[in-house]
Amino acid sequence: MSLRTNPIPTGWDCHVHVFDPAHPAQAGHYRPVLRDLPEIEHTAAPLGLGHLVLVQPSVYGTDNGLILRALAREPGRHRGIAVVDTAVTDAELDTMHSLGMRGVRFNLVSPVGNGPEAFRALAPRLKARGWHVQWYAKADQLAAIAELHEGSGLTAVLDHLAGLHAGIGADDAAWAALQRLADLGAWVKLSGWYRLQASAPYDTLHAHIQRVAQTMGERLVWGSDWPHTAFPPEALPPYASVWQPVVQVLGESRAAAVREAGALLYA
Repeated sequence: MSLRTNPIPTGWDCHVHVFDPAHPAQAGHYRPVLRDLPEIEHTAAPLGLGHLVLVQPSVYGTDNGLILRALAREPGRHRGIAVVDTAVTDAELDTMHSLGMRGVRFNLVSPVGNGPEAFRALAPRLKARGWHVQWYAKADQLAAIAELHEGSGLTAVLDHLAGLHAGIGADDAAWAALQRLADLGAWVKLSGWYRLQASAPYDTLHAHIQRVAQTMGERLVWGSDWPHTAFPPEALPPYASVWQPVVQVLGESRAAAVREAGALLYA
């Protein structure tokens, strides 16, 4: 029986990480400090965000245990994105699915990421479970991602404004690649502004956000990228500050729809 007295807010933060310094981390990466699920739940609630998508960070490689334990705390409330290699078993994938995993992250920015060969090998098993593929990639890699997804039956979800940083020009080939991905049913995460050659209040990205929104239609979600590993632990940006560009560019009504769209993508 649930002891909850207040309803869970309906909004979604579709890109957060959780960390525990006691959990084994891969050598050569940053050493994470404790940033756990209760902390981000408490942080997100004032913005009407009660559902989170826990994305496996590169520091933990293919050991998804920390996310899986977090998802098990309150079954059905949150979702997760795993990092796996081709050796993962069907039983492992099924267990992940039962706990709320709904996709696999491919990281083309960090050297630990999966590549095209792993995509092709995993695609049939991911499709069978209704999972998608989340890409952390640079803008000049969008065309290659579109090639992979053509005919795969898998939905692409593009991290951090699809890598379209503030220096990307209006006639850059990446925009045509984004349109191709949109035609294939891709989604974009409005997230990671500070990873895109921009700094608060991120107004240098406003035109890009508007163009991405026009291209993607309703297939947009928002993510805070909490706990903002690009910043020192003692100097995190205010949580609401990375939400404001969505409201400023899209307006209150459409921003509210973006905040709720995770319910569809991560069903």
